[in-house]
Amino acid sequence: MKAFFAVCVAVCLTICGNVCAEQQPASFRLALVPSSQGIFLVFPFESDGASPRLEWLSEGLEELTIQRLSAAGQQVYTHEARTTELERDGLPPAARFSHATMLRIAADLDADFVVFGKFNSDGKSLAIEVRLLRVNPTSLSAPIRQSGPLESLMESHAILVWRLLAANDKGFPLNLADFTKLQRPLRLDAFEHYIRGLLASDDDARMRELREAARLDPDWPESAFAIGQAYFSRRDCDSALPWLTRVPAANSRVTEATFRIGVCRLLLNQPEKAEEVFLSLQDRLKKAFVAGAELPEILNNLALAQARRGDTAAAASSLLRALDLDPDEDDYPFNLGLLYLRGNDTTTAAKYFREASDREPENPEDRALLIYALEKAGNKSEANEERNSAAESFGPNVLPAVKPETFARLQRITTELDIATLQLEIASKDSGNGHGEGTPSAAGASPSSLVRRGRQELVAGRLDTAEQAFRAALTTAPHDASAHRGMAEVYRRKNKRPEAIQELQAALELRDSAVDRTTLARIYLEQKKPDLAKAELARALMIAPNYTEARQLQEHLQNGNAKPKTP
Repeated sequence: MKAFFAVCVAVCLTICGNVCAEQQPASFRLALVPSSQGIFLVFPFESDGASPRLEWLSEGLEELTIQRLSAAGQQVYTHEARTTELERDGLPPAARFSHATMLRIAADLDADFVVFGKFNSDGKSLAIEVRLLRVNPTSLSAPIRQSGPLESLMESHAILVWRLLAANDKGFPLNLADFTKLQRPLRLDAFEHYIRGLLASDDDARMRELREAARLDPDWPESAFAIGQAYFSRRDCDSALPWLTRVPAANSRVTEATFRIGVCRLLLNQPEKAEEVFLSLQDRLKKAFVAGAELPEILNNLALAQARRGDTAAAASSLLRALDLDPDEDDYPFNLGLLYLRGNDTTTAAKYFREASDREPENPEDRALLIYALEKAGNKSEANEERNSAAESFGPNVLPAVKPETFARLQRITTELDIATLQLEIASKDSGNGHGEGTPSAAGASPSSLVRRGRQELVAGRLDTAEQAFRAALTTAPHDASAHRGMAEVYRRKNKRPEAIQELQAALELRDSAVDRTTLARIYLEQKKPDLAKAELARALMIAPNYTEARQLQEHLQNGNAKPKTP
């Protein structure tokens, strides 16, 4: 599902419950916060003549707005989600964008509102202006302005965000006093060091700024998470764990923090603790949101913990569910193949290594394990065919050696969690659209809500109801690129590749997209049409030169086809 949902690195979750099994009891509850007005996407605020030493306020006001909205119970994308989407579109993250561009980015992220603004300061006072851009139907609010002493930034900004929410919803249930109670008091100097740490390009400077933020405000979870994340990115789990476990259950970062705690437990080879963390996280998500939607990243890591404990049946069940949920990722069938290979069921192992190789044809390790399993299962001729095919694709002596004593180290741990799907669940829950088993109704529903419902059904693995929702959206709005994209994903997961190609081409005629062209390239590869795949990847990288998935897929193709081919 990465090709469909990887647009979002993260989304702030405003719920309360236990996911840190190492800290909290096993009870779960939702935070008592007001109903959300929709999904918000916040852009950096523009400097309108402020001193260069206050440039950090551009991203600082973006981040502070995200935190204020989240604390008030609103659904809001993180800074990372926005910059990831911009990368996919080949756009610089700090550039000034037109209203039309912001609307397009928001539509791609299924956001309902765009928040943007500007600020000015003479070094003593600070003036902030904010505006709200509604996605559907499109409308632009009047500017809301708030001024005050620079040292009163936190108080002035809280008032500004409250006024924004109250103006957008005349029935907003919180007065200013109640809204303020939901906001955690935060020192301005600690916040400045935190933002400077996030913006730092040097790793040592980043850690220095973040540690200073934590020193000034020791109980602030955001700096603790950032420090834990910095250590986690170095795979220094012994240093990361004390910081990650400081993120409380009600904090918007708790899902990400808990997932990283579980990953660290796996990396430290503590399967019992890892299983406890992933089970608690999965249980909490099922209880907090509508039952049926699961995240394959959690299921994969849970399976690895179960396998290390010797519970092969549970591990296989978790991996099979992850495999069903994500049609792109080859790690899940690879881990299944490894599970059966270590259990001496070489025939079943070969089946899953073949699926991994089909999902990622340019991965030499997938192919090497497939050949090994076929040989051990006695399928010598098939193994030789795969070996010749690999030599043609990769060149001679490229496949890694397979040694049984290294099997335990070959397990593929998922280290990053894409929680965009959780945002879809929040939207469904707050809007009252439960995941019933019936047909999605188009009566009174907007095309965007039908597309969102279709994506929710995809998350839960209900392809037929997802298809019905996307069809209903296209009946209402036949030129909706997102609905065509959703239909393409349904067809792809039903192995109807020609229909999927047709829908992607329809989406591309309406709006060119590096993401859609990369997905189209993957389908062409599945059809054994590498030249068509190359052409789509070249177009994708013209749109977004730094789009990671397109670059990686192109490199795989170039490396494979650069080798001499067998006559």
